[in-house]
Amino acid sequence: MMDNVHSREQLDRYSTDIIDGAITVHRIMGPGLLESIYHHCMMLELRSRGLKVESMVPLKLYYKDKELNKTFYADIVVEDSIILELKAVDAVIPVHEAQLLSYLKLGNFRLGFLINFHVVLLKNGFRRFVNNF
Repeated sequence: MMDNVHSREQLDRYSTDIIDGAITVHRIMGPGLLESIYHHCMMLELRSRGLKVESMVPLKLYYKDKELNKTFYADIVVEDSIILELKAVDAVIPVHEAQLLSYLKLGNFRLGFLINFHVVLLKNGFRRFVNNF
């Protein structure tokens, strides 16, 4: 799934757009809404910045080179390279982090963001995760 042609510099530029975009969504919408609302707003915001974004991207599970009958879905994938897992919860718990780490590994992505919009200051709702970066 991961596109290896993106350089670290490109990923940094995409990351800046993602962070700025999330801050814009949070500033306009505020905390306390449903996750699906933030999802739709992020899709629109990132596309308005010229980024390729996909929603609910399927990630297949393989074990010993065999595809198992289990598919997971990444909330948003940006430029075929960065996974965004969006939350609107009182507190991010370890299972949310495990979810994103699993998706990074299943899709062989290098970078992911766990973004919790249910915070007063969005900088407190950002977590960045890397996989072989």
